[in-house]
Amino acid sequence: MGAGVIARTIDELASWAGGRLIAGGAAPSAAPVTAVVTDSRKAGPGALFVAIKGERADGHAYLAAVARAGAAAALVSDEEAARAAQAELAGASQPDGPAAPGAAMAIIVVDDTVAALGRIARGHLADLRQRAGERGLAVVAMTGSVGKTTTKDLTRQLLAAQGPTIAPVASFNNEIGLPLTVLEADESTRYLVLEMGASGPDDIADLVEIAPLDAAAVLMIGHAHMGGFGSIDGVAAAKSHIVRGLLPHGTAVLNLDDERAAAMRDLAPGRVLTFSASGDERADLRATGVELDEAAHAIADIHLPGAQPRRVRLGLPGAHNVANALASLGLALAAGIDADVLLDTIASAGLESPHRMAVSDLPGSGRLIDDSYNANIDSMAASLASLPALAGDRRRVVVISEMLELGETSAADHATTGALVADAGASLLVTIGAGAAPAAQAARHRGVEVVEAPDADDAIARIDSLLAPGDAVLVKGSHGSGAWRVADHLAAVGAAGADPTDGRDGKDAR
Repeated sequence: MGAGVIARTIDELASWAGGRLIAGGAAPSAAPVTAVVTDSRKAGPGALFVAIKGERADGHAYLAAVARAGAAAALVSDEEAARAAQAELAGASQPDGPAAPGAAMAIIVVDDTVAALGRIARGHLADLRQRAGERGLAVVAMTGSVGKTTTKDLTRQLLAAQGPTIAPVASFNNEIGLPLTVLEADESTRYLVLEMGASGPDDIADLVEIAPLDAAAVLMIGHAHMGGFGSIDGVAAAKSHIVRGLLPHGTAVLNLDDERAAAMRDLAPGRVLTFSASGDERADLRATGVELDEAAHAIADIHLPGAQPRRVRLGLPGAHNVANALASLGLALAAGIDADVLLDTIASAGLESPHRMAVSDLPGSGRLIDDSYNANIDSMAASLASLPALAGDRRRVVVISEMLELGETSAADHATTGALVADAGASLLVTIGAGAAPAAQAARHRGVEVVEAPDADDAIARIDSLLAPGDAVLVKGSHGSGAWRVADHLAAVGAAGADPTDGRDGKDAR
């Protein structure tokens, strides 16, 4: 809960959670909660620890440890485990001596701790809005198959220039990350920026229940997590819940260049702002005269309602980021920021989250383009389209890991990726994982040299010998496939200034 400006009582949290309170050795009101955590290692004095049963670990196994760390309370669904932890602590106490450290930790019992976390965040936000009164607390969010986190970063910077702003760390965009972000807000917060992702049809509907929105942006409807939706229309239906979740006075910010996003206009309860990176004159916000400079940063005339067009160089590379910048400008306009002020600010806004079109140096004037956080066919196409401008006259090397959760389109999307690698002028493609085989086959058919690695460890072991000083290397892939590990390895090589061919037979460098 941010800097702890608001100290919530355990009774209050239990009420919002819809839980049953089992008090520790002290009265609940004696231990105010100033932070909510799901990682037992971050639990300390004043913390509410949310015990989540995950695929690899069960937070209930750490209840005694978080109690000893001084946590004020724990939110649990396994009452037996909670009572066992209390008994363990009680057993550590001396009969006539002081209570063992942590014995005072209160327990809130609920059926589902993740759902209860969402209810707590909803209660917290509703109370903050009531306290804000006329000063206001603007809550804005974005969704889409591509560009969510970059748009979140840009929006945060635009709003933070005007007042205290809370935004997610990395991609905290699901049923756990979003409530934790909401709970970082406090009485000083003027703007709350949220990112909303979806792996299933009702995910965003659940998120807007937690945080009803003053403004919502829909970026692009594409093929992310297709396996969870069945079709691109299923993706669109799921993403549309962000517009349905607007408050009556809320503003929808929609991509006019994407027909499925633009069609959500009819779902908006009120004002709609449209944006177009292609310069469509019907759009409220648009970019015209777009060109890329030598660093692949877009330079464009930005048209905003209420301001004269202004030529701006964006602070992040890639032509695809023009749309993300326009979406962030639309959200900031909806939050009440003056258009001319935004045009003053957008040029200095850049990347904040790792592994997203981060450009760094490699030996021999080489260049690493690290876009390895995640991937689907739409983001893969956008990233590869930026490679020629970013590489310049350098030899082009592409490293991709298989794209996960694509469902029945996986083989076709990977084959398309291989063709896009060739279109980008790549000399060498390194693939990671068996699922990337169709990409390897398609690229090889187009004359690209291909090296297939079974996993990220093998790719890391081989990549240095495949590179020559001065190469431009683009790394892209799904997070779970490990492409980011290759990018981190290459970034470390670049930071050290090492020559990847040192100590090797010259025949290994290509």
